[in-house]
Amino acid sequence: MEVTSSSFKLHANVLEGPKAISYLGKNSMPISTIIEDSFSRSFVLYRDLIESIDASILDSRIPEVPSNTVGLQLWCVVGARESFSKAIEADEWRGFSCSLQSPTEQTQFADALRHSAEAVSDVLTTIEAYSDVQNRLIIDLLEDEAAYHDQLIRYLYGLKLDIPDSWKSKYSL
Repeated sequence: MEVTSSSFKLHANVLEGPKAISYLGKNSMPISTIIEDSFSRSFVLYRDLIESIDASILDSRIPEVPSNTVGLQLWCVVGARESFSKAIEADEWRGFSCSLQSPTEQTQFADALRHSAEAVSDVLTTIEAYSDVQNRLIIDLLEDEAAYHDQLIRYLYGLKLDIPDSWKSKYSL
């Protein structure tokens, strides 16, 4: 099956090597590999974002509209990753929690984003076959990652911040 959607081809450019070809329909990949790749791309986007902003931005809100801070947005990302990785491993939802104490410390965020990404990657690669509950939790977390991309794009524009190249490429910004 060949994929001809120009939008899909546009977004496939964030992949490199043989994986890019498989997304364009030349080879087939198991859905678990596609999901792992989607998470990996998301993790790179968040890494690039935290590396591109000043620490002072973490306490910023979008002016003149109700919003929380950039730091609280990222706190939710870390908490979701930590909570969902535990839930996927346990095969049941165990509630939300986040290890980050301060939503304004950039170094802690970078570390927490990296560690939470590793936790998700680890659980995805250690489970041999996913249950229906685990499948739902995995998709819910992937949706959450993407939803926060959208939220953070609003912050990047609203705060007139430089947009990382990886975000520009992924979302055609």
